[in-house]
Amino acid sequence: MRLADHLLLLLVGLLAFSHDGQGHADEHQQEDPGTGESSPSLEVAPSNTDFALRFYHLVASQSPKSNIFFSPLSISAAYAMLSLGARSDTGTQILESLGFNLTEVSESAIHQGFQHLLSTLSIPDDKLETRVGSALFLCQNLHLLPRFLNDTLGFYGSKVFPVDCLDLEGTAQLINNHVKEETRGKIDDLVSRLSRDVVMVLVNYIYFKGLWEKPFSRSKDYTEDFYVDEKTVVKVPMMYQDKHHHWYLHDRFVPCSVLRMDYKGNARALFILPDKGKVEQVEEVLTPEMIARWNNVLQKSSFYRKLKLYFPKFSISGSYDLEEILPKLGIRDLFSGSADLSGITTQGSLRVSNSFHKAILEVDEAGTQAAASTTLTTAFLSVPRDRYLLRFNRPFFVVILSTDTQSILFLGKVVNPKKL
Repeated sequence: MRLADHLLLLLVGLLAFSHDGQGHADEHQQEDPGTGESSPSLEVAPSNTDFALRFYHLVASQSPKSNIFFSPLSISAAYAMLSLGARSDTGTQILESLGFNLTEVSESAIHQGFQHLLSTLSIPDDKLETRVGSALFLCQNLHLLPRFLNDTLGFYGSKVFPVDCLDLEGTAQLINNHVKEETRGKIDDLVSRLSRDVVMVLVNYIYFKGLWEKPFSRSKDYTEDFYVDEKTVVKVPMMYQDKHHHWYLHDRFVPCSVLRMDYKGNARALFILPDKGKVEQVEEVLTPEMIARWNNVLQKSSFYRKLKLYFPKFSISGSYDLEEILPKLGIRDLFSGSADLSGITTQGSLRVSNSFHKAILEVDEAGTQAAASTTLTTAFLSVPRDRYLLRFNRPFFVVILSTDTQSILFLGKVVNPKKL
């Protein structure tokens, strides 16, 4: 698969529900997206960031030498939407595990925040394309409660598709066709087969396509070594530019350099390059506060300098079975016989039988970015020791943010750019 002058970020999350033997949100109100200091999306941004880093560290602890890439926003939005139909401890576990303190923020405010966030990201932009959405695929004999249907549509824009669950192959194909269409053909085989006890499938997707504000020249590509670890070296296509200014720094106390690259449009990426042999030390301090600190500092003119930049052209992906990961973050009842999803239907009990998340990152010369900004200090930062050269030829971290919503859209670690 060849990219043409762009970077694509694709995320698909899949939840399958099966039969297994009150806390309503307030009425939703449609509103025009906005990005002021009182925007509802800013109410959920800190919790989304907290969830993103907790999820990252759990996955990293399980696979320390592997590529990591996922969309915390897609996971959070899918499960926040599901909480509309969860009751008692099941609903509380979902929202608290997503990082929300329910004594400080109401369920209504959470869903209005996601509504505003998703609406803002979906505003048409000729410079940056972001497609976010959800879909419910329902067995024809499953009747959802009107409140759940209305709230999932009003807050999350979810589409509903009735399916014949006796036709497992046809249902899988319908889901795959929908995902393929919404992700511009980049993911065309999400579901291979469905279990016979599945009665509902929830699909959440994010498609992101953007162009670098300062693209690389296609005439300056060449092959270079990428040092995966002390024993492993792979050859990668390396992009190069030396005529542009960028925001970048070297942290005096955290052994890494941080590069900010902007998209055309309201987005930004932070690429965090640990010093040689310091990946674990940098990973340990990847917190919401540290990312906010770097992001804020890299808006100051003193860190805007002309740079010789070497950056790999690559594709990586991440696939995660969330029913194995999320219970370790506190969502326990949902995947068991204790699940209370009685806000979805009164036709017997439901539980989540499978929950799957897949994300793909592809980077080439024209690239892409996303961003957020905060208020931080510069006391412990400096320009790189070699202020003119930055070479991404060893493992690094990537954080892609939305400037409008101050939310992390994608988060990952590139250990080996040759492993998809």
